[in-house]
Amino acid sequence: MSRQHRAAVLGSPIAHSLSPVLHRAAYAELGLDGWSYERFEVDEAALPGFVAELDETWAGLSLTMPLKRAIIPLLDEISDTAASVEAVNTVVLREDGRRIGDNTDIPGMIAALGERGVEKVESAAILGAGATASSALAALARICVGPVTAYVRSEARAQEMRGWGERLGVEVRTADWERAAEAFASPLVIATTPAGTTNALAAAVPEGAGTLFDVLYDPWPTALAAAWSERGGKVVGGLDLLVHQAVLQVEQVTGRVPAPLAAMRAAGERALAAR
Repeated sequence: MSRQHRAAVLGSPIAHSLSPVLHRAAYAELGLDGWSYERFEVDEAALPGFVAELDETWAGLSLTMPLKRAIIPLLDEISDTAASVEAVNTVVLREDGRRIGDNTDIPGMIAALGERGVEKVESAAILGAGATASSALAALARICVGPVTAYVRSEARAQEMRGWGERLGVEVRTADWERAAEAFASPLVIATTPAGTTNALAAAVPEGAGTLFDVLYDPWPTALAAAWSERGGKVVGGLDLLVHQAVLQVEQVTGRVPAPLAAMRAAGERALAAR
């Protein structure tokens, strides 16, 4: 009988997470008998107790909000990528008991863009200033050769984004959210805001727009993504990000490379279509 290996995604709320669908599809495609992947509703208060109870059957964890920062003190080591944005979304539980944290959101963003032919841009714009925006900035630090303009709702958020820019080595300029439609002149726009936030901007998308990376995936397409496609722009969606970051998680947790990107994406598309 093959040894049991457990993995799971933790967060709150977690019921709608697509991670189990993606990871289970990978395990099936790779023939990993004895591997399971679940979801657990865990908030910041419950996280230390959950981690303390993990036994030798556990191989890895995926972390979503609000746990990406809360997990860090509970780990033995984190990667430079995770440290750069103070956020861990992947934990590999080694057989020697060590807990190693990484962030696959950042390379996942780069891979999702690269898959659509976006490997270098002269400048970029970010809509929003939350946790995903800092990961977007970290990704842009590797592919954007010029300034990044962040469109935000408050001076506090503006200062936060400029601070992340200094830390990540990116020239960040900030502008008020009321001017967000100006972002559409950029060759790459990354929308990191919650569902519905950018709907009012859809009418302002110009003909022949550049590339939009909208990190949402449900509902899809967003009004902004639909308008972008209609006007001839290139669109990268949240499912692209989710699949690419999950591919990297599967590779780290299972040690099997490459993870089956196509099977994972197909499983995600089927699950979303069924909602």
